[in-house]
Amino acid sequence: MTIGVSGASGQLGRGVADRLLERVEPGEIVLVTRAPDGLDDYRQRGVDVRRGDFDDADSLREAYRGVDRLLLISGVDVGRRIAQHSSAVDLAKEAGVSHVAYTGIVNPSEANTAAVTPEHRGTEEALRASGLAWTMLRNGIYADLTIDALLQSIAAGRHVYNSGEGRISYVARADCAAAAAAVLTGAGHENRSYDVTGPEALSGAALAQLASEVAGKPVEAGSVDDDAFVAILVEYAGLPEPVAQFLASFGRAARDGQLDTVSDGVEQLTGRPPQSFRELLETAYARAGAPA
Repeated sequence: MTIGVSGASGQLGRGVADRLLERVEPGEIVLVTRAPDGLDDYRQRGVDVRRGDFDDADSLREAYRGVDRLLLISGVDVGRRIAQHSSAVDLAKEAGVSHVAYTGIVNPSEANTAAVTPEHRGTEEALRASGLAWTMLRNGIYADLTIDALLQSIAAGRHVYNSGEGRISYVARADCAAAAAAVLTGAGHENRSYDVTGPEALSGAALAQLASEVAGKPVEAGSVDDDAFVAILVEYAGLPEPVAQFLASFGRAARDGQLDTVSDGVEQLTGRPPQSFRELLETAYARAGAPA
C-alpha cells in the first residue's frame, strides 16, 4: 500500500511524514508539495517526493498516481479552497486513489462563524459526493499558534481576546499529525468523521490564568469586543485589516459555542491522550529562555 500526503511541506505535513516513517517503510510514502526541493531531507531517506500544485491539474494527476490512501491537507489560499480541494479530489479519483482523508475543522456547520468553516464544509461535501472512501479529520484550533501569541501576552502582562466567555478546545499540531498517520496506516476508518481536539476547552480568561501560573507573574485577562480586537491587531501587530477580521471570526465562533468540542479522538486513534495546553505552554516558555 502506498500512502500519499498532499500539502506535505507545511508543519502538519512534515509531522505526518515523520509519524508515517515510524510505521511504514520510506518507499511506501509519497509526499506531494508545490516546493519539492524543501523536502530533500525526506527524499534522502528514501521517500518519494513529487511536485503537485492545486492550480496545476496535470501535476496533481501525476503526483497522485499509484497512491492508495491520500491525506489531503487543506491549502493556504483562503477563498479559493473549495474549488482547489474539489479538483484535487477529482484528480485523486482519476489517478486511482481509493481513500482520501481530509483535515478540516471541528463543527463545520453553518452555525460555525469561523471564517474558514464554509470552505471546510464545502470540501467535505465534495469528498462525500466523490464516491471515494473518505475520513474527515476535524481538527481543533492549533494550540501551537495560540501559545506563540500567549508568549507575547506574558511579555506584555496582558492577554487580549475577543472570545468573551467562549471556550476553545485547542489541540497540539503534533497530535493532529499522529491522528492522521494512524488513519492512513490503520483499518476501519472509511467513511468516518473524527473530532481531533485537546483534552479540555479553555476560555480567554483561563489562558491568561495559565500564563500567569507558568510565568510566575500576573497576566491580565483583557476581554474586548470584535472591533477593538481588530483595531489592536492592526495597530500593534501590524496586520492588514482583512487578516485581522479573519482572526476575529474565531473569537466570535467561540462566543457562539462552536469551537468548544472536546473529544477522545486523539486517544481513540493513537492510543494515547492528547497533550494538555498547560504542558505545551510550559515547554514553549522554557524553550523561549524563561524558567517554566
